[in-house]
Amino acid sequence: MDREQVKRWRALRRLVETSDPQAQAQALHAASDSSRAAVLRTIRTAGMGHVGGDLSVLDILTCLYAAVLRVDPEWPDWPDRDRFILSKGHCAAALYTTLAHSGFFPPSALGTFMAPLSPLNGHPDRTKVPGVETNTGPLGHGLPVGVGAAIAGRLAGSSRRVYVVLGDGELQEGSNWEAAMAAGHRGLDNLIAVVDRNRLQQGARTEATNRLEPLADKWRSFGWQVSEVDGHDHLALLPALAPESTGRPTCVIANTVKGKGVSFMEDRVEWHHKVPSPQQTEAALLELAQ
Repeated sequence: MDREQVKRWRALRRLVETSDPQAQAQALHAASDSSRAAVLRTIRTAGMGHVGGDLSVLDILTCLYAAVLRVDPEWPDWPDRDRFILSKGHCAAALYTTLAHSGFFPPSALGTFMAPLSPLNGHPDRTKVPGVETNTGPLGHGLPVGVGAAIAGRLAGSSRRVYVVLGDGELQEGSNWEAAMAAGHRGLDNLIAVVDRNRLQQGARTEATNRLEPLADKWRSFGWQVSEVDGHDHLALLPALAPESTGRPTCVIANTVKGKGVSFMEDRVEWHHKVPSPQQTEAALLELAQ
């Protein structure tokens, strides 16, 4: 834990909670771009990473940790905390950056990403990193684990919620739809799935690889309530991520842009798994600073 960073995180939470919408949006936008810059530096230092998907998901992660999730970096094992699972575990750099900026561990540790013996592996490991709830890497595993966590919360009589962020290409894994069917059958209204809908996967567009649309209708057919939002609009994300209970699980389809915030990376499939050069990193950081 980083106590000074925890103080900054708590101050951001208070600001978002008490401010008018314009101030909320400004604070969350600044926090997201700060995380984007940290991710770029982290991946550049490591020489590996999944920068495109990291940048597309960061507005979602920022809203969750700055305003929505009931978590406490000073007590990461708090029994009644909300559970967060990043099913698209290859975007670990985005999660680590968000956890570091929330004070779960010092931001300086990001410089060890993927280094030998570093706890910050290429995929999150719950035994090594505080704030990580379950190991993710093989796609299609996060939502099934989230369903189990939601059932466990219900059995414990807890008010905690379970949040799972999925990649859209990941939805081509059948295990997700088995989990969605089980969640709908059980009416798990403490479960929120968020789809990072950037429409690109490794090598091609999702719709060219294995068509997902009509995606919202698919979730509804399994008994979920569904909302579709701009995944980079913080003020649209906030209410979508904290839905009123209707007795059904919730799916938020967050329409995003892969590589968001860096013009030469946006909506470009080659940035799924590519490391920016020093010159590209400098240019990207200049864009984010504007």
